[in-house]
Amino acid sequence: MAVVEEEKENEVVNGGELLFCGATCWDMIGRKKGIDGNLVSPSRLRPLIGIDIRYIAAGCASCHCVALDVEGRCYTWGRNDKGQLGHGDTVQRDRPTVVSELSKYKIVKAGAGKSHTVVVTEDGNALAFGWNKHGQLGSGSVRNELEPTPVRCLVSEVTYTTCGGDFTVWLSSIEGSSILTAGLPQYGQLGHGTDNEYNSKDGSVKLVYEAQPRPRAIASLAGENIVKVACGTNHTVAVDKSGYVYTWGFGGYGRLGHREQKDEWAPRRVDVFQNRNVLPPDAIISAGSVSSACTAAGGQLYMWGKLKNNGDDWMYPKPLMDLSGWNIRCMDSGGMHHFVGADSSCISWGQAQNGELGYGPMGQKSSAIPKKVDILEGMHVMSVACGMAHSMVIVDRTNVAERLNQLDVYDGKAFGEGNAPATETPVPKQTAKKGAKEANNSKKRKKEKDSSNEEDEEDVEESDNSDEDQVNGEAEVKRAGRGRGKASTSKKSGADGKGSGRGRGRPPVRNKGSSKSSPVKSAGKRGRPRKSS
Repeated sequence: MAVVEEEKENEVVNGGELLFCGATCWDMIGRKKGIDGNLVSPSRLRPLIGIDIRYIAAGCASCHCVALDVEGRCYTWGRNDKGQLGHGDTVQRDRPTVVSELSKYKIVKAGAGKSHTVVVTEDGNALAFGWNKHGQLGSGSVRNELEPTPVRCLVSEVTYTTCGGDFTVWLSSIEGSSILTAGLPQYGQLGHGTDNEYNSKDGSVKLVYEAQPRPRAIASLAGENIVKVACGTNHTVAVDKSGYVYTWGFGGYGRLGHREQKDEWAPRRVDVFQNRNVLPPDAIISAGSVSSACTAAGGQLYMWGKLKNNGDDWMYPKPLMDLSGWNIRCMDSGGMHHFVGADSSCISWGQAQNGELGYGPMGQKSSAIPKKVDILEGMHVMSVACGMAHSMVIVDRTNVAERLNQLDVYDGKAFGEGNAPATETPVPKQTAKKGAKEANNSKKRKKEKDSSNEEDEEDVEESDNSDEDQVNGEAEVKRAGRGRGKASTSKKSGADGKGSGRGRGRPPVRNKGSSKSSPVKSAGKRGRPRKSS
């Protein structure tokens, strides 16, 4: 309990400037490839310029963002198909928008799941909004599957919260209940020794998982004081007061660090971090969709799980020698990418397609080794957060005001500009004044489009399945379509302007700097990033 209180007292109150890089087409992330509107360099967000941001949250499965300022206001933006932004509707927000329902509270912590958000108030209460099918809001009920406005979580004396894909973890200062969980128990990620699996009907082979809507303390950790926690999509990493590390949940790719891929339904201590290698009080922990990380004795960064698309998985924690000697202050992991704030540098690496590593229009999209974000070199990074295909950084404005003014500024669409509710699909009405000639032409086009519409539906199903696979912690490379164009999205071809309906081959690539940039090798020798002298 004392450690949690000390951490709260030592928390940095002064905020900084929020910078964003990655995908901004929120409804397309994880569903379609080759999306436009990517910010490939860290950019300022117009509504937050000059606002002192002190806390940022984005989960490795989330397509939305949360930011808190020094006054305790809560800003949310991004995908909103389940009401996860807390504005009382399901309309996407491209611009950071204050959650008005939280204006009477001072919000100090936040967590973002796949489709839900949890916040913590200054007096230790927690509120949540978004998707509640599995009870991940911790409200004690799953009667309402969607909660687009904040509801109370059944927890008290909360000091911290974080979210997995469809579950939530709270840390509490109550003795014997320092860690509580609620939501989907499918892989044992709640830590209660069961996955709550049962057959949907007698004689049926369909399996379902009983939701847990009431936050429950993890019994096996009742005697430990948990002071740090991080969540992947379906697994959890926690650290107790003594510096021991525990992991549980989905074990694929070795992300639990136990030298095997077995799921763990209850917390299991990671044997690497014992004896002289327990974690110090200022250790950093992080969890991505398919990996985990922490800093141990001497500040050395250890990682385990799936770190590259190619190559062997790390079945137990190994030191990442590329970052040996760096003073790592903060770290976060997304689906397959990582961000670190160390010394006077910002470092990123991993598999990326949408500019989330922040290397700029002339830089490479992905990097197998840690590499400096050059445009932020010399800036003091205060905090980082990684979501699905996007990253956020808070930098100290001291002595870098002029450099910040030179960064790109992203405006985004204002509320109501082309952003319709996710649940509504506007259908154009056909007017009766149209001539018979146009009606005949539409009949002719109908036969052409029938075949392409069938193909469209198949492609949508493939993209939806791809999204589900990624959300469930599997970051495998998916098929890149069927190699046939779509009539509904193809441009006019030829002088006569008639679309073929079933074009063959890949669609032409747009000649844009952000989407077609040649990889640039980093200066100096290959290996870990150099410290600036």
